Amino acid sequence: FWYHFCLAVVLIGDSGVGKSNLLSRFTRNEFNLESKSTIGVEFATRSIQVDGKTIKAQIWDTAGQERYRAITSAYYRGAVGALLVYDIAKHLTYENVERWLKELRDHADSNIVIMLVGNKSDLRHLRAVPTDEARAFAEKNGLSFIETSALDSTNVEAAFQTILTEIYRIVSQKQMSDRRENDMSPSNNVVPIHVPPTTENKPKMQCCQNI
Repeated sequence: FWYHFCLAVVLIGDSGVGKSNLLSRFTRNEFNLESKSTIGVEFATRSIQVDGKTIKAQIWDTAGQERYRAITSAYYRGAVGALLVYDIAKHLTYENVERWLKELRDHADSNIVIMLVGNKSDLRHLRAVPTDEARAFAEKNGLSFIETSALDSTNVEAAFQTILTEIYRIVSQKQMSDRRENDMSPSNNVVPIHVPPTTENKPKMQCCQNI
């Protein structure tokens, strides 16, 4: 399958906040009430269209438990985006967002795009984290913010589309500026190097070709 960009995004946050169901809802439109805790790291892919370009999203679902921390933090390094997920009905998962954010800042690329996601918005009657409080925290830390429900599909598509579009625009702008810098590089100071032919009769090596 042909695509213009392949972007890696990690899902992080406490165990039980619904990361795996966000992943399966976005990539397969499935939801599993009996979802077990993720062991280590799992991933799935889905392609979307942004500005007429095909973007292949590689979404890494990381385990929330402490004992998998060393395995999962290795995946932050290759990621261009992160969805930092908490459960709107469990205040502790929101309190721990700060710790997850610090971990991302320590291990991930400094330009990583981060979105704060309050999942399980269908549990309105059990809400423990006010929307305004979470939005204010996101703004203070330079994150985008959305509330989702993997159960009833609310905003799941929007969350991934938003972060992938933002990443794509940053990546494509960087490519354009890199190209401009290369075009302006001085090519007049190229000095030809003459290599005299060798007299030994060695078998010729086959050149690698770009196919």
